Amino acid sequence: MRWSAHTALTSLSTRHLRSLIRECTRRSSIDVGKKLHAAIITTGLAALADSFIYNALLHFHAACGSPVHARKVFDEIPKSHKDTVDWTILMGCLARHGMHRNGLDVFVEMRREGVRVDDIAVVCLFGGCARLGEVEIGVQGHGLMLKVGLSSSVKACNAAMDMYVKCGELGMARRVFEEMGERSVVSWTVILDGVVRWEGVGSGRVVFDAMPERNEVAWTVMIVGYVSVGLVREGFALLKEMVFGCALGLNYVTLCSFLSACAQSGDVVMGSWVHVYACKTMGSEMDVMVGTALVDMYAKCGRVDTALKVFQQMKYRNVVTWNAVLSGLAMHGRGRVVLKMFPQMLKVAKPDDLTFTALLSACSHSGLVEQGRHYFQNLEALYGVTPTIEHYACMVDVLGRAGHLEEAETLIKTMPMPPNEVVLGSLIGSCSVHGKPQLGERLLQDLVQIDPQNTEYHVLLSNMYALGGKKDKANLLRQGLKNRGIRKMPGMSSVYVGDQVHQFSAGDKSHGQTAEIYMKLNEMIQRLKVAGYVPNTACQVFSGSDNTDESIADDLEELEQALFSHSEKLAVCYGLMSTRAGSPLHIFKNLRICQDCHSAMKLVSLVYDREIVIRDRNRFHCFKQGSCSCSDYW
Repeated sequence: MRWSAHTALTSLSTRHLRSLIRECTRRSSIDVGKKLHAAIITTGLAALADSFIYNALLHFHAACGSPVHARKVFDEIPKSHKDTVDWTILMGCLARHGMHRNGLDVFVEMRREGVRVDDIAVVCLFGGCARLGEVEIGVQGHGLMLKVGLSSSVKACNAAMDMYVKCGELGMARRVFEEMGERSVVSWTVILDGVVRWEGVGSGRVVFDAMPERNEVAWTVMIVGYVSVGLVREGFALLKEMVFGCALGLNYVTLCSFLSACAQSGDVVMGSWVHVYACKTMGSEMDVMVGTALVDMYAKCGRVDTALKVFQQMKYRNVVTWNAVLSGLAMHGRGRVVLKMFPQMLKVAKPDDLTFTALLSACSHSGLVEQGRHYFQNLEALYGVTPTIEHYACMVDVLGRAGHLEEAETLIKTMPMPPNEVVLGSLIGSCSVHGKPQLGERLLQDLVQIDPQNTEYHVLLSNMYALGGKKDKANLLRQGLKNRGIRKMPGMSSVYVGDQVHQFSAGDKSHGQTAEIYMKLNEMIQRLKVAGYVPNTACQVFSGSDNTDESIADDLEELEQALFSHSEKLAVCYGLMSTRAGSPLHIFKNLRICQDCHSAMKLVSLVYDREIVIRDRNRFHCFKQGSCSCSDYW
C-alpha cells in the first residue's frame, strides 16, 4: 500500500521535519526543499504551535539564494519564535544579493523589536553601510557596538574598520585599529588596504612591513597598489617574493585582482606574467573568471588581437566573457567584427544590458549608424532588454558622431529618464566635431547644473569658438573658469619602457632625461614638417593680447610651442629614443587626444616606421604607416 505525501508528512514529528529541511539546506537540494515547503503548507503542519518549521525554512531559502522567499517566510514566524540568528540570517541573505538597503531596514526593525544584537548583526550592518557609502549610519552602528559591549569582538571591529575605509574615513579606521586589544591578520589587512587607498603605496609599505603576519590578501593589496600607480618594478619584486620566497599560491581571486590592476594601468608586462602563471597552474581548464580578466586586460592594454586569441582558446565562456571581448573590440574601432560575432553569441549565451552597451559603442566608434538604430530600436522587442541611460548615451553618441545632431537632440528629449552628464557630454563632443556652437551653448548650460566643476565641456566649447574664429568668446569662457578658481584637468600621458612607466604632462620638464627628450622633440617636429605636418593652432586657446602684427606672430609661435609639448608628443619622443627601431609604442592618456596630436601621430608612425597605439579616455587609436585605426572618426 502506498502512502500519500499528506499521510507521510503528518506521520512525522516536527523535529524530523526540521531535520529534513536542514538536510535540504546542507545539500543545496533546492527542488526537494521547495516541494517539501509546499507540502508543509498544504498539510497545515507549519501552523502547529512551537513547531519552529518556518525557522528551518527561513534558513533553507536564505542559504539557497532566494531572498524574496526568505523574507516571506521570516514574516510568517511569530515574534516570540524569532531569535538573533533568524534576523542575521535574513540580513546576510539580503546582503549577498546586493539588497543592502533592505538589509539596513531589517537591522532597524530588529532594534525596534528589542532583539539582542550580536557581532554577526553588526558585521551585516557595517557591510551594508560600506556598500552604500552610509557613513552616518555606520557611525551610529559603531556607537551601538561599543554600547552593547562588542568592542572586544575582532570580527565586529574589522567590519567597522572596513566600513570606514570604504567610506573614506581612514582616521576613524585607524582609531578603531589602535583601540583593539587583539588584532588578527584581517585587521592588519583592512588597515593596509585603507592606507594604500587613501595615503598611497609609500605609507602602505610601512604598514605592510610592520605586519606580524601576512596572508594572500595583504600581498595582493600591496602588489595591486604598486601596479595601479605604475611602479611595476616594485610590484614585480613583491610578486616574486610572494610566490617564490613565501611559497604562496595565487588563487583565481588574486589573479583577477592583478589582471584588473594591469588593465587599469596598461601594464601588459605583469599581465603577461600572470597569464603564463595561470596557464601553468590551471592548464586548459582555466577558470572562466581568470580567462575573462585576461581578455579584458589584453584589450585595455592595446593588444586586442591577443585578447581575441585568449577568448577563442577558452573552453568555457559566459555572458561576462562575451561582453569583455565585444567591449574590447569596440574600443579598438572594430565595429564590424563585433556585429559579426554577436549572432554567434546568441547561440550560446543570453545577452544582457552590458552586451548592448558594447554593441552600440561599437557602432558609435565605427560609424555604423543604421546598425546602431536597428539594435537600439529592437532592444526590448527582440531581446527583452529595457533600455538604460547607458544605452541612450551610446545611441546619442552614434547619431552625434555621424552628424545627426538634431535626431540626437530629439532622442534626448524623449528619454524616459532625465539625461545625465554622459548623455549631454556625448552630444556636446559631437557639436565640437561638427562645429555647432549654438547647440553646444545650450547643452553647456544643462551640464553646468549637473557638474559645475567639470572643465572638459567648457574647453570643448571654447575650442569650437576658436575654430569658428570667435577667439574673444573662447577666451571669455576660459577666463570665467579661471575667475571661479576652476582649473582644467591636466593632460597626462604614460609610456612603458622596459619594466617601468614614465609619465608626462604638457610642457613637462621634470623627467631625468628632459634635455634629451626635448632634443628628440625638436628633431621629430622638423622631420614631421618636412613630411607635411602643419601645427593646428586652433587646438590651443590662449588669452588674447593686443592685435599688433608683432604680438600676433609672438602668439602664434607660443601656440605652436605649446602644441609641440603636449604630453603624448613627449611620451612618444621618450619612447622613440628609449626603444629599438621598429618596435611598437603603447601610450596611455587620461584625456581625449586632440586633433593636432592625432595628425602628428599619423606622420610619426610613417616617418619612424613605428606602430603607435594610444589609449585615450574614449577609445584606442592604432597609428600605422600614416593612418589611424579610427579612420579619423573619433
